[in-house]
Amino acid sequence: MSRHVIAAAVAAVVALGGCVGASGEPDAGGHPSCGPATGTVDHVVDGDTIVLTSGERVRYLLVDAPETTFGHTDCYGGNATRFNTDLVGGQAIALRYDAVCRDDYGRLLAYVTVGETEVNALLVERGYACVLHIAPNGDARLAEFADLEALARTDERGVWSCRPLPPACR
Repeated sequence: MSRHVIAAAVAAVVALGGCVGASGEPDAGGHPSCGPATGTVDHVVDGDTIVLTSGERVRYLLVDAPETTFGHTDCYGGNATRFNTDLVGGQAIALRYDAVCRDDYGRLLAYVTVGETEVNALLVERGYACVLHIAPNGDARLAEFADLEALARTDERGVWSCRPLPPACR
């Protein structure tokens, strides 16, 4: 699925109300209308999606990892899935939300932290994923993530060593 299709889908969610609190401001932290503030990872779907023991699926904000699901075997996708599994599999995590709580697939959209490590930023920094910005989510942190991606790209870390690049990072 192209970034443009995903962006259009999220824009539709925002138009239908997104995830805002009573004040009209975006929900954050673990506001009940978005989802839990903490959870335990039941299993890792791929490099940018996890499932909590509660059954909630969580898609990492500002991150797009190479695909390994639905028959895809994108370059570095298996590495991203393994790294994500090693980092969060079975672990207690914290979730922080932005303006839009869920995507069109019903997944929670969140920044995920395990221990003191934010998984979203680490995946981009280490080259396991590239940046996927779908406004309004991530607006405040886009420059930070773009800088992490630029360094990974310059150093040809992870996905940036693939030829051709995986579709997620083109």
